[in-house]
Amino acid sequence: MSKLKVDVLVESPLWKKPDYAIRVMMRAAEAVSVSPKTGRAIGPGDEICIVLLDDAQIAALNLKWRGKDAPTNVLSFPASPGPALRASRYLGDVALAFETIEREAVEEGKAFADHLTHLVVHGILHLLGYDHASEDEARRMEALETRILASIGVADPYATKAA
Repeated sequence: MSKLKVDVLVESPLWKKPDYAIRVMMRAAEAVSVSPKTGRAIGPGDEICIVLLDDAQIAALNLKWRGKDAPTNVLSFPASPGPALRASRYLGDVALAFETIEREAVEEGKAFADHLTHLVVHGILHLLGYDHASEDEARRMEALETRILASIGVADPYATKAA
């Protein structure tokens, strides 16, 4: 059982099968929380929120918080560290955009569920402090994503990336 509690907010009607998406996302969150590399960073009862958006909604967030006037597939908003008043922590929010995820899955020849799983893993790793701003960070984060995804039978999302 996952140590990580996940709340899901469906903010766009484009997510027509939210129960299916929630099952996919819970499986991804579980994989992160039990991974030997990341599991130590997640305590029992720690929480995240995943928000299901459309491209217009995520584009507004991307502009406001990153200065980029375009939709993106996933955004992560780590919570500010606060006083350790309780055993569990709120780690932050992960926002996902339906149209971008669907378009990328089609363009890359991936199952929607596999691409969604990857992006949830990616987003949660950002909440845990992983990043890909430098080549070394990207290599480390991608290797961890690949190991986590392999543990639940999802192919390496970076395997087709041009060298």
